[in-house]
Amino acid sequence: MDTNTTDFFENSESQTTFRDAFDKYKVYWKLFVISIAIALGIAYVMSLYKINSYEANARILIKDNESQGSLSELSAFADLDIIQAKSNVQNEIEILKTKKMMEKVVNELNLRIQYFTDEGPIEREHYASPPLVLNAIDKDNWDVNLFTEFIVKIKNEFEFELFTSEEKKIGNFEFGKKIKTPFGKFVITPAQVNLKSWIGNTIKVIINSTQNTVGKYLANLRVESLSTNSNVIQIIVRDNVPEKAVDIVNTLIKQHNLDAIEDKNLITKNTSDFINERMKLISKELSIVESDVESFKSKNKLINIPSESQILIQSETYIEQEIISVSTQISLIDYMLEYIVSMKGEKGFIPSNIGFQDASIANLTNQYNQLVTEKNRLLKTASEKNPVIINIEEQLNAFQKSIKESLNNLKVPLLFRLKALNKKDNENNTKLSKIPSFEKEYRGIERQQQIKESLYLYLLQKREETAIALAVTIANTKVLDDATGSAYKVSSQKRTLFYYAILFGFIIPFFIIYLKELFDTKVHIKKDLEKINIPFLGDIPFSKSSQKIISGIKENSSISEAFRLLRTHLNFILPKNKTYGKTIFVTSTLSKEGKSFIALNLAATYSISNKKTLLIEMDLRNPKILKYLQMKERKGITNFIIDDTNKLKDLVLKAEHFENLDILPSGAIPPNPAEMLMDERISELFEFARANYDFIIVDTAPVGIVADTLLISTYADTFVYVVRANYLDKRFLRVPQSLVNDKKISNMSFLLNSSDEKKGYGYGYGYGYGYGYGYGYSI
Repeated sequence: MDTNTTDFFENSESQTTFRDAFDKYKVYWKLFVISIAIALGIAYVMSLYKINSYEANARILIKDNESQGSLSELSAFADLDIIQAKSNVQNEIEILKTKKMMEKVVNELNLRIQYFTDEGPIEREHYASPPLVLNAIDKDNWDVNLFTEFIVKIKNEFEFELFTSEEKKIGNFEFGKKIKTPFGKFVITPAQVNLKSWIGNTIKVIINSTQNTVGKYLANLRVESLSTNSNVIQIIVRDNVPEKAVDIVNTLIKQHNLDAIEDKNLITKNTSDFINERMKLISKELSIVESDVESFKSKNKLINIPSESQILIQSETYIEQEIISVSTQISLIDYMLEYIVSMKGEKGFIPSNIGFQDASIANLTNQYNQLVTEKNRLLKTASEKNPVIINIEEQLNAFQKSIKESLNNLKVPLLFRLKALNKKDNENNTKLSKIPSFEKEYRGIERQQQIKESLYLYLLQKREETAIALAVTIANTKVLDDATGSAYKVSSQKRTLFYYAILFGFIIPFFIIYLKELFDTKVHIKKDLEKINIPFLGDIPFSKSSQKIISGIKENSSISEAFRLLRTHLNFILPKNKTYGKTIFVTSTLSKEGKSFIALNLAATYSISNKKTLLIEMDLRNPKILKYLQMKERKGITNFIIDDTNKLKDLVLKAEHFENLDILPSGAIPPNPAEMLMDERISELFEFARANYDFIIVDTAPVGIVADTLLISTYADTFVYVVRANYLDKRFLRVPQSLVNDKKISNMSFLLNSSDEKKGYGYGYGYGYGYGYGYGYSI
């Protein structure tokens, strides 16, 4: 083959373009239409059964007590040093999302029980105004795992029928009368004044387990911070009933506030209990001292004792005041140490702000109580093995130790101070030795009385302060926007549903076609052949016509145009300098690929161009040419080889309707076709053909099955290798590739037979001539 011929058939790199993809899929347009129609039908049915979903949301502010300053609701009581725990936004979010918090909401709103009525294709839940209400008797003892459902049919305004979920009748009952069932006792009462409109209707009652109900609403709950720099939290609940969504949000906020207030009151209540306990003890001691005073005065018949020395009395008065003050501080230290020891290592709250003159004790106590509060709040969402809890536990141990050390350190100088004061008091007493002994005894009793009275009055003041703190405790959240009436529809928009239906209806055929092509190993289009380094001649379009020869003089079908184009392409690759006939072998990999049909119509195409053409039926095993032409079997090539008396000119037949076309039949089918093709008379046959004809078309045996064609390949000027579309497996393309690589066949080109013109795989024929697509054949 010359350079021009090679350049003509040189394959360029194949690139997939949008047009290629469009052409590949457009042939399946009916599949796309059907798929979209089915998807729209399914979407329509779903829209009938689709239940609207609503969202209710609220915004709350998590208060930061340190940053509120004078704006705090407790600013009026700032001088009382009331303890307020810090709030952490992320902690509050996690607390709001806990099962414990949602369980409180479920129990308060009685969400375990639902009422439904059939309304067309869907069931409607009646939450805000159900026709009847189920009230459990001894509700606290109901099984939290209970799940059941039953049907109530209203007979009249006073009676109803009860059925199981399988519509098995349980019995007739009256409204307001106790009903005993295996899962508990309950009473059904009308929820509406007039039940006439409900007579004959059925209401499905579903009792869900606590766990399932809590899990359901937690799944529809979103709690999120609006920004990293903000203490505002947004609470969103989605439900099919807008009123229920609103109630859940508002009740969740309410329960959260109650829980926060309860946590805050723990410290104050603990301090109050501590003060009350001490006041009882002091009151008892004061009563004893007062009895001693009364007994002393009665025994000694004293009403008023004069003072001997005003100066000594004034000095003694000052010392006594100091002794009282120091003794009070020491008593408070002893009480506090006794309380800490009584805790036995537990990390409970320590009384705060009970009047230590040393501010460090109050600061340590406040920090300790804040850590206890933080630990208790974190334990709601974490276990005791959590690293944060362990860290807080270690800090509490350190604080307890520091508080005890500080108390002991504070007690030592006070003891020294008390010792010095007592010494000074003794000195004064010595100077007052002239005062009657009973006056000295009375002063000791009176001093004890004053100490007890001072301590009692002090504790009484602190009890009032603690009571005020308990009364004014508020939640650490502020509602910015409540959820009342704010539920809005967020789903079940039919337009969106149909949009998705169209999308999926369009995608599914793509997926089906992709899988079909993924597992399809057949040759379909020209690009399937471009991977093999063999030139491409063209393609013959598919036709359902039973006509075997279509290349007539007046034939203008797309198939006849394809054969004319094939003839033109062959003229480019056939030798130019030969003065004798040019030989074209037609072969294929397997049988039934249409090589005999191609050979017959190619010969006819050459003949109508005024070229003397010979069609040789060289497939000795399965000859088809005479069958196609509906001619009887005659002597042919096999007779010529085995009988020297037979002359080729006598064996050649004249084709009907084609003036320049002759046919050399194969003759009788021999038992040894391969040996016959190796006979010397084969050379004589081709010499005869080349000398008497312009073109010799040879219909050969399939090269993928037998070696017959290879035995006579040296007589071919070119090979037309027929590949039938939608028939030959791509793996068989290794056969022609190996023939070329091993140089067993030279000057070979592919011809794609039975290509589908409707799929855009071919280039089409007869464009611009007005010819129809009425003929063609593929076998």
